[in-house]
Amino acid sequence: MQSDQVIRALGALAQEHRLAAFRLLIQAGAEGIPAGVLAERIGVPPSSMSFHLAQLANAGLVSQRRESRSIIYAADYAAMGGLMAYLTENCCGGVPCDDPAACIPPSIMETAL
Repeated sequence: MQSDQVIRALGALAQEHRLAAFRLLIQAGAEGIPAGVLAERIGVPPSSMSFHLAQLANAGLVSQRRESRSIIYAADYAAMGGLMAYLTENCCGGVPCDDPAACIPPSIMETAL
C-alpha cells in the first residue's frame, strides 16, 4: 500500500460515524450490510450515512453492490490488511510479530509491570 492510500484510509477512518460503520462492516463479514441498516445501527440519518460510506469507498476501504433496491456495503479485507501491514511494517525491527506483546518496547513493558 502506498503512503497516499494510507493517508486517505486513515483520513476516512478519522471520524466517529465512519469508524463505527467500518467496524460494523468488519464484523458483518463478506455478506456486508445494507446502508439503511448501518444508518439505523449507528443512529445517523440515511443521507449522512451515504456521505460517510462514500468517503470509506473513496478511500478503498469498502465495496458496494446493488441488491434490488438496496446498496450493500462490505469491508474490503485486502485493503484493511494492506493498511495494517503498512502500519506494522517496521514492528519488532522488521521481524514478523506473532505475539502482540512481543511488539511492546521493553521500556514500556517495564513501566506497565
